Amino acid sequence: MKLYLSADMEGTAGVCSWSQVDPANPHEYPTYRRYMSREVRAAIDGARTVAPCDVLVNDAHWDMRNLLWDELPDDVRVISGARKPLSMAEGAQTRYDAAFFTGYHAAIGSGGAVLAHTYSDTSIYDVRVNGTPCSEALLNAALLGLYGTPVVLVTGDRATVESARRALPWATGVVVKDAVGYYAANSLAPEAACHAIAAGARDAISNLAAAKPFTFEPPIELVIEAVKAEQADFMELLPRFERIGGRTVRFTSGDYTSAFHAFLTAMRLGNAANVPA
Repeated sequence: MKLYLSADMEGTAGVCSWSQVDPANPHEYPTYRRYMSREVRAAIDGARTVAPCDVLVNDAHWDMRNLLWDELPDDVRVISGARKPLSMAEGAQTRYDAAFFTGYHAAIGSGGAVLAHTYSDTSIYDVRVNGTPCSEALLNAALLGLYGTPVVLVTGDRATVESARRALPWATGVVVKDAVGYYAANSLAPEAACHAIAAGARDAISNLAAAKPFTFEPPIELVIEAVKAEQADFMELLPRFERIGGRTVRFTSGDYTSAFHAFLTAMRLGNAANVPA
């Protein structure tokens, strides 16, 4: 079977601070990128106890050069580096039998969640598709769904897993930590988290027959609330965007692919507005 895996880092066991996931930090980051890599390995190994898997892993955190090859099976392929056209969902533009999201985090504004944000905490305050508040998991799952790929495993903190399973009730969720605050967590030890993720992956593949691709029904309305008004100034310059509030823009489309592209472009342009004039 063909398996797609998008690997983020904030939802890794033990992570509770930006310094732990920032590649510029030479002290903590090397340790936590290894924990991230081992959770990816656990998910793959767990899936392979049920069925042989041809695996593509998309490194989906920060500069997207985090995964340690020596922690992964030697037959997987990994997409690494930025800027990828589809960012966290790069490689999703084909059909897979199943998709896993490991190390994911909750949407910006979520209560009881560690390091919650949606793609960029510096430019995105809120994002909704057809009125539905979206996390990264939901945005990415909807793109996979267009190609018939169901997301069947989500790992991260409790808020992340519970939110994902409300939209993807067939998915197996593995909670590796509970938020004590935005910058604090009550977490499983890394090895225990890997055991839990491997078991979750086994369950996810075993129950694959019940899974469904997730999609938004067209027409698509994408509404982005930026962090700052000057970011919305930039976003509304994009074709088919309209300003509907001081920090809010709207994009409408007949298909989700163009809306996903529009979201990524607006987010990146919003970040460019952070540079002082």
